[in-house]
Amino acid sequence: MDKIYVELGDRSYPIYIEADFSGLGSALKEAGLCGRVMVVTDSNVGRLYLETCMNELSSAGAQVCSHVFEAGEKSKNLDTVQDIYRQLTAQRFDRGSVIAALGGGVTGDLAGFAAATYMRGISYVQIPTSLLAQADSSIGGKTGVDFEGVKNIVGAFYQPRFVYININTLRTLPLRELRSGLAEVIKHGLIRDAGFFDYIRMNMHKIFGFDETALRHVTKSNCSVKKGVVEQDEKESGLRAILNLGHTFGHAIESVSGFTLLHGECVSIGIAGAFRLAQKMGMVGNAVTEEVEKTLEAAGLPVRASGMDPQRIFAEMLHDKKAKGGKLNFVLPVRIGEVTVRTVEDEKLLMEVLKELVR
Repeated sequence: MDKIYVELGDRSYPIYIEADFSGLGSALKEAGLCGRVMVVTDSNVGRLYLETCMNELSSAGAQVCSHVFEAGEKSKNLDTVQDIYRQLTAQRFDRGSVIAALGGGVTGDLAGFAAATYMRGISYVQIPTSLLAQADSSIGGKTGVDFEGVKNIVGAFYQPRFVYININTLRTLPLRELRSGLAEVIKHGLIRDAGFFDYIRMNMHKIFGFDETALRHVTKSNCSVKKGVVEQDEKESGLRAILNLGHTFGHAIESVSGFTLLHGECVSIGIAGAFRLAQKMGMVGNAVTEEVEKTLEAAGLPVRASGMDPQRIFAEMLHDKKAKGGKLNFVLPVRIGEVTVRTVEDEKLLMEVLKELVR
């Protein structure tokens, strides 16, 4: 077992990296959580892991129930959160109760937001089963839902009590989901660790072959990058913004696609856009942009949003919560392993990049 701590004072918590769910009950005990636990999961993950996880949590003495919602981004809304509230109320959950988020990023965001707002905040734990969630969304306390087509516009910063990662859940992911998660993995190398980026580039076959040594290395490296940023900037007032590499373009593309593209696919296109924008601004050379795009494509990820309307994408970008006073902030590369945040007001330049992305 590997164990990493996110150091946030009285909100600190461990991240467990395991090869199965056998340590889940002891993680609950170690966190001092007892009483009632509701496992929130989606209809896909529930079929695979719900019974096992409920049994493990019950073995720690918890009274466990579950709430299963329909899988997909379409469920990431306030209606689903209300359904969770209704069951919490019906089951008489109190402030000593716990929500366990079992699944991918949608589940973690939904369940975390329900926990942050029910009775002004109850404990929750993250049990991420997708690479996207294990690499990124389960760590750092960002919770939220989509509202009227705008992604994550309603939410809260609310830290979990612990994160429990079973790396072997990746074996049951559809290939497209695995590739989608790899976008956030690659992103972490691009923003803070050039050596990690090289490792991914050279060990892609091991990752897709579910080599446990490679998966542990990738997970530990991801968690180390993410926790290091969160520890310095918990609520995205400064440094944490670098985790949004590719997201200013990506979130807008995701919305315009009607969520038919996966989050990681949109982040991949967004990363390509960020490097192209930086190249046009004289920050990086063409060779760097090409290397990044080739790595994304080697992971089976798109680098173009072919056929989309660039004007619609631009309009969605202005709706994004990262836009301040109508000005767009971008995380842009200085080199592989280092990024900076820049405000870009040149609409013509942005449209040039968007037109390249939709070819």
